[in-house]
Amino acid sequence: MDLTIREATIDDLDELVPLFDVYRQFYRQPSDLAMARDFLSERIKRQQSIIFMAFSSDSRGLGFTQLYPSFSSASAARIYILNDLFVTPAARGKGIGARLLRQAEEFGRAAGAVRLRLSTEISNVKAQTLYELLGWKRDTTFCEYNLGLAS
Repeated sequence: MDLTIREATIDDLDELVPLFDVYRQFYRQPSDLAMARDFLSERIKRQQSIIFMAFSSDSRGLGFTQLYPSFSSASAARIYILNDLFVTPAARGKGIGARLLRQAEEFGRAAGAVRLRLSTEISNVKAQTLYELLGWKRDTTFCEYNLGLAS
């Protein structure tokens, strides 16, 4: 499959927004294309995330990954949180997810990060298999907790 992976820009929103919307629906969120456009537009304009997109030879968006910059106090170094990874159902099984993950890894190394971090639902076994195949290690040392703040 002829594929291009590159960092998304504001000009890619028409291809990115529908992918992001379907991704959110996977996590049981309602479809909201306007909200998705606003959210992604703000992240790109404010340079608050790095989004890599996979494009077909005819410039259709096939998938994306989104990284958020952060820091590790213990390591006293930059890290990136790989918050999102999505490939359209029709394009799955073609190595696109792996290519997006490798692009994120390459970016993190070039940016001087000491690690990438991600989390996924326990039931998302397909994604876990891919992560482990590419060298990601499941954390067995730390428990993760969340505190909801939305009213």
